[in-house]
Amino acid sequence: MDKRTYDAHAKAWACIENHEASREGDLVRKARAIAAARRLDPGSAAEGALLNTFTRMSGASSVIAIGTGALVETAQLVTGLHGTGKLTAVDSSAQGAAMVRALFDAIDDRTRTTLRVVNADPAVFLPRLNGDDYDLIVVGGEPSNYGAAYEQAPRLLKHGGLLVLTNALAMRGKDSKGGLTNPADRSPMATMMRELTATIEEDERFTCASTPTGDGLLIAAHC
Repeated sequence: MDKRTYDAHAKAWACIENHEASREGDLVRKARAIAAARRLDPGSAAEGALLNTFTRMSGASSVIAIGTGALVETAQLVTGLHGTGKLTAVDSSAQGAAMVRALFDAIDDRTRTTLRVVNADPAVFLPRLNGDDYDLIVVGGEPSNYGAAYEQAPRLLKHGGLLVLTNALAMRGKDSKGGLTNPADRSPMATMMRELTATIEEDERFTCASTPTGDGLLIAAHC
């Protein structure tokens, strides 16, 4: 692609991002405001809308959200569950877990979705969950979250269930030097994502695709 095409793609990304931001519901807007007030990266509006859509498309009734103060992503998943099923939010940060819990407490009387927050290392908590019981696992936050989720996903996901990795281009974070778009970026997140992406793509238990939505999504369906 030439420079004009690249510029057009950048404008298209911004156009879609602004459009999806204008469509966010009250719960997601509230989550975004809390994240901004706590100086957390609230995440992409287009990414959140896609997570909401994945939840509805798959008819998910049991979802795991793994992250660090992933308020907007969690709010979009709650919205996608549409008052049904259960959502388990796993956050190794005490502060992040407290913020997600506060968000859940604020909406508990407005939804029939069962909401649970767990302040734990995913590598320790996920092996305790029942196998073949989840439709969707969404991962973000610390690099260590990703490997832990991938290791347990084949056991936890139902047939056809989705493992969705956010920030798949490793562009989000203070250590990023362009993420996967820059071969010289050797930050922990970029290094991990290069290796994990290659591993998942070669794993016959998954069919996967990548999208540039937000900071990149890797979507892997459990075969």
